[in-house]
Amino acid sequence: MTIDANKALVRRFIDEIFVRGRPEVVDELLADDFVSHTWRSTGDGKGDLKRAIDRLSTVLADVSFTVEDVIAEGDRVAVRVTAQATQVGQFMGVPPSGKSYSIGEIHVFRVRDGKLAEHWHQYDQLGMMRQLGALPG
Repeated sequence: MTIDANKALVRRFIDEIFVRGRPEVVDELLADDFVSHTWRSTGDGKGDLKRAIDRLSTVLADVSFTVEDVIAEGDRVAVRVTAQATQVGQFMGVPPSGKSYSIGEIHVFRVRDGKLAEHWHQYDQLGMMRQLGALPG
């Protein structure tokens, strides 16, 4: 795949998975041996992601991601985004607050044969917890 095709794949993943929460596209976008280096794994990367989508759909509303930068080289695509959501259920041990957050995130993907094979993620967890009222701010 070309670098532009890899970028388009990552943008589609962000829209279909992170924003729309569509577990039915996981099999189409991810390699069978997909590995996330961020969240806990059972060894079933696709299944882990589908379960995360289901779980988050009950605790976060009004989810949006603004893509700020997309940088790609070889089989890697790095994306800097601004993520926003409203907490409507218990999330990361925090009782439902009804509060919204807006934080910066960086995602790095490895693409293989037109599918996402690996994922790394860094985000402003401290800022998010402060905005949700879980920490003094």
